Amino acid sequence: MDIDFSIEEVVKKRYSVRNYKDVKIESEKINEIKVFIDSLDNPFGKEVDFHLFHMEDSNEKKKLGTYGVIKGAKNYIGTTIKLEPMTLEALGYEFEAVVLYLAHLGLGTCWLGGTFDRKGFAHAMNIKEGELLPIISPYGYAAEKKHIKELAMRKMIKADYRKNWNELFFMKDFNTPLSIEDAGDFAFPLEMVRLAPSASNKQPWRVVVENNVLHFYEQKEPGYSDVFPYDIQRVDLGIAAAHFDFSVKQKGIKGQFKIESPSEITLPKNIEYAFSWIKD
Repeated sequence: MDIDFSIEEVVKKRYSVRNYKDVKIESEKINEIKVFIDSLDNPFGKEVDFHLFHMEDSNEKKKLGTYGVIKGAKNYIGTTIKLEPMTLEALGYEFEAVVLYLAHLGLGTCWLGGTFDRKGFAHAMNIKEGELLPIISPYGYAAEKKHIKELAMRKMIKADYRKNWNELFFMKDFNTPLSIEDAGDFAFPLEMVRLAPSASNKQPWRVVVENNVLHFYEQKEPGYSDVFPYDIQRVDLGIAAAHFDFSVKQKGIKGQFKIESPSEITLPKNIEYAFSWIKD
């Protein structure tokens, strides 16, 4: 997978688009998207399958819905996995790569994990039995104006708000917040993590920096994932991993992800270890 565009630029211009223009996406761009998707991989070694879907090609278009959240969208991307350890993180990583690439192409997207007709989309996308469809996203050209429900939703989830550094990043343990100055070469990648999207904008990732090792944790929201047969916040951890990985690579910092939980770090309530990144 080749990220040949500025991560900082697309991260800062991307936002969740819920109202789309009635404009057809150029065939050249559709081909570029397919080529990019074919090039995808993830550091967790798990398989993630993508499904491109055009609403006008389906006989079930009137039955498919997003509960009024999305207006005007005709193109969708769906992702499927087999539910195994680290597959949700792998999905988040690869799907965010696509979202950023679409932003690079000037196309809008919107992560949907709960507000879509899962059964209907699964049937329309010919999802095989045993495959899980956790996430879809519309994609297309954003309308000039946001519709009323979109404005209300952005206000409700505080879409433009991001947590401060001292709430997300720590040095050696969870008692010592990490300053931007102490982050050194990791300051930019961690800032890109801070700006990453997440379900309901909860930003459930926490990072403890210990020399050249960064441990990623999930701040679990009690009851939040109870409506799903999986922990949907693990997808958010994959998004955070993508922002971090793409950023360190663009800065020429080499390293790799590993599952290597530090036993000496005392964990606060509702904090769960996810994975680590180790500098070469």
